[in-house]
Amino acid sequence: QMREGQILFAYLHLAASAECTQAILDSKVTALAYETVTRGRALPLLAPMSQVAGRLAPVAGAYHLTQSQGGSGVLMGGVPGTRRANVVVIGGGVAGEAAGVIAAGMGANVKVIDLNLERLAELDKTHQGRLDTLASNAMNIAEAVADADLVIGSVLIPGAAAPKLVTAEMVETMRPGSVLVDIAIDQGGCFENSRPTTHQDPTYLVGDKIYYCVSNMPGGVPQTSTAALTNATLPYIQRVASQGWAGALSHDAGLAAGLNAHNGQLAHRGVFDAMSDQLSLDEAQDFTPVEDILANA
Repeated sequence: QMREGQILFAYLHLAASAECTQAILDSKVTALAYETVTRGRALPLLAPMSQVAGRLAPVAGAYHLTQSQGGSGVLMGGVPGTRRANVVVIGGGVAGEAAGVIAAGMGANVKVIDLNLERLAELDKTHQGRLDTLASNAMNIAEAVADADLVIGSVLIPGAAAPKLVTAEMVETMRPGSVLVDIAIDQGGCFENSRPTTHQDPTYLVGDKIYYCVSNMPGGVPQTSTAALTNATLPYIQRVASQGWAGALSHDAGLAAGLNAHNGQLAHRGVFDAMSDQLSLDEAQDFTPVEDILANA
């Protein structure tokens, strides 16, 4: 049972859970979210788990494409004289890049879709054309999804709920036995029909399409995930412990971006916007900017 005055520094994903957000507000703890801490444009405490989830996604997708798992029976890399699997990755961030690289390494044809043209140019240059890149819009997504054997969703808006970019109508155009892996499920998912699943029961069918929406995908490889996460988080934890949460946040704007709630009020705009209707929140009473919290700490 958390209580007022305690510091909670962990993955929170509050924008995807009204229940967790309400518990944070009721307990009045100081809640720092790994997933919204920034360093420039990067998310240093989310990146390790994004890399793990991204590398796992094509492996999970390839397994569930096998006929024994209900999939279409397409091999990712094919063999000479047969077609390779078509893989579409929506979102070209850390997780999306990792997913694309592994899928391409398995021999699949890979398309990466992203809204940021500079990011697409970076991916094209870095991977020397091994990943096809497409600008994100409804038409490009619909056309790519229709021809995909495997769609991997890795869309991220830091702290906010993931946008639903793949509609049910798009999925209906896919071949029977196609697979969709939603890495963004911890932030609510980026497919219209996504709902959280577990490692013990990872998939479900919508029509004849397979959805893999496991929350906390890195939990499936805990040795790797724990070491990678500790490498990233320990320096921040040491600073919070030695300087106090307010002192550490005052000296690091990127760490301050991790403050999601304090003393019963939300401090992250993305979380507030996602939860305001669900929890009937009032901005004047339930939201205080980080700068104001630190000024009065």
